[in-house]
Amino acid sequence: MTASRIPTEGELLWRPAAADIDSAQITSFVAWLAEHRGLHFPDYPSLWRWSVDETEAFWGAVWDYFRVISDAPWERVLDPGRTMQDARWFKGTRTNYAEHILRHEAHAAAGKIAVWHCSEQRELGGLSWQALGDQVRKLATSLREMGIGPGDRVVSYMPNVPETLVAMLATVSIGAIWSSAAPEFGVKTVVDRFSQIEPRLMFVADGYSFSGKTVDRRDFAQAIVERLPTLQAVVWLPCVGLECRLQARARIVEYTQLLQRPSIERSEFRFERVAHDHPLWVLFSSGTTGVPKAIVHGHVGVLVELLKVMHFHLNVDSDACMFFYTTTGWMMWNTLTAGLLAGSSVVLYDGNPMHPGVDRLWRIVEASGATLFAASPGLVQKMKASGLRPAQDFDLSRLRTVLLGGAPSTPEHYHWLYEEVGSRLWVTSQSGGTEVCSSLVGGVPTLPVYAGEIQAACLGMAVQAWNDNGDPVTDETGELVVTRPFPSMPLFFWNDAGHRRYTESYFSSWPGVWRHGDQIKFNARGGAYVYGRSDATLNRYGVRIGTAEVYSCVEQLDGVQDSLVICCEYADGSSFMPLFVLLAPDRELDEALTSRIVGRLKQEASPRHAPDAIYAVPAIPYTLTGKKMEVPVRKILLGADPDKVASRDTMANPAALDWYVGFADTLRRSDRPSRMSARGS
Repeated sequence: MTASRIPTEGELLWRPAAADIDSAQITSFVAWLAEHRGLHFPDYPSLWRWSVDETEAFWGAVWDYFRVISDAPWERVLDPGRTMQDARWFKGTRTNYAEHILRHEAHAAAGKIAVWHCSEQRELGGLSWQALGDQVRKLATSLREMGIGPGDRVVSYMPNVPETLVAMLATVSIGAIWSSAAPEFGVKTVVDRFSQIEPRLMFVADGYSFSGKTVDRRDFAQAIVERLPTLQAVVWLPCVGLECRLQARARIVEYTQLLQRPSIERSEFRFERVAHDHPLWVLFSSGTTGVPKAIVHGHVGVLVELLKVMHFHLNVDSDACMFFYTTTGWMMWNTLTAGLLAGSSVVLYDGNPMHPGVDRLWRIVEASGATLFAASPGLVQKMKASGLRPAQDFDLSRLRTVLLGGAPSTPEHYHWLYEEVGSRLWVTSQSGGTEVCSSLVGGVPTLPVYAGEIQAACLGMAVQAWNDNGDPVTDETGELVVTRPFPSMPLFFWNDAGHRRYTESYFSSWPGVWRHGDQIKFNARGGAYVYGRSDATLNRYGVRIGTAEVYSCVEQLDGVQDSLVICCEYADGSSFMPLFVLLAPDRELDEALTSRIVGRLKQEASPRHAPDAIYAVPAIPYTLTGKKMEVPVRKILLGADPDKVASRDTMANPAALDWYVGFADTLRRSDRPSRMSARGS
């Protein structure tokens, strides 16, 4: 690969050195299986096949390998139940997720940092393992004294700061159930989530900083508290230094007051070890279309799954330092903080990733000594477009791994990272989601890296691509399905009588098989390509096209900063596929650029990838988690009420949707477009 040539999809970019393979966490596990189980696996595919064919043996080995702490041994690794969603794991055990994080405190050297943290107002600081454990024990004891106990719901409306992490661990350590919303969410969005689970206590921050501005959230907090009648206590955090003026029926106490007590020794603190099916936390679906699903995960299922992912698929250990750019309203926050399960340090950043400059995140990577950096492909694309050259401008000598997640990655993203960040990096991608709180397909540190390709299905995940007939396919795009249970499946959805909504969401297409909702392709060597959500798939004359295929062509063109493509299908059988492009400030959508866009799509993809019309737009709408809002835009263009299909509180740029609402009105007043020429805004 040369510096000037973009690699093609599937082109070899990197191979691990022998030393990389020997030192990998997954290599140690394979050696342990040989010694303790008499099992020998010559390569990753054979290990993966065993992990899904012998489900109980694999997960039982994970339990033993990581010395999971339980008051009682498991009666059976997997109780399959009548249906896949009824599966229960490690029945008879009593564990606590937070205990497995804080057990690293006992082995950490004095002063070793567990949590690096900074914001637009806070310089980079560190919280040692000892300080983290001390604060968690103090806060947990205070919560117990306030009457909070096992099964109680504790919710948070706070930014990505260490106080939020401490609050989560304290809540979980006493068996209460955690749930979090990011402070950039609006009142309705938060109430739609939290009202479903009837919380007893809420952590609230006064505001947060973004793009150099202080965002006051006191009025929002007041409105949220008023609409949650089950609250008995509110814990107030003056995060940006604003005066508390909250009024509530519930008791109000300041966060720091709950820590003003003598230190509690590790031996004197009791973690609440809970049953195998006890809820750990409630995560919520994005809520872009309707009331968010309240997804309940359990202690033991999340624990064994994230122990597996952190060690075997992200290859982190006690010498690692993980930095994911995320907010507290996204499952990536839960995944980031799970790095502590491996004894790794984690980095929390609260603020705009591009403020005061596009290099903001790389400055944090350098300052924290991060060994693993994770970001969305969208952020990488912006860095690339800006001309940023991180390897030249920063000391990245500790950086070993870059993880792409949150959206499909392209060969161009991989290429830029290898060219401008480090040629010996392990660049990997993953795909999973809130529902599984983990990855279904992801990285393997002992395998080669190919351009745009996710390396493999994760261990214990019986993942396949199925065609419309329910047949497994290779080298063909199909539905991402999981054919066997896995520990981090939701226990249930909150207030979902008879598991009706749960079943409809994942098991309505093929009973007994999890349909994830993504379009995926596996090749013969086991590598995977995710092409976007199934419900955003473009149906062109009977041929299904992933939106990522369009973006990978269009967004590499000079002058195109971003894009969004949808396909509207009408009752009479006709369709309309517009492409919306966000152009550089000095560019316009003239015939020359239009021809280049169409020509590239036809040449590098197929004639079916060429849109019916191209429009220059002022913005591309995104969710707060960095996903393009393809489905809501398509529904709006088909006549749906914008307020019913898109929650602006969950959008990164709420005003971005206005242009599309106006465009939909214009579309309805005119004859339906068909094979239209390019139009500007």
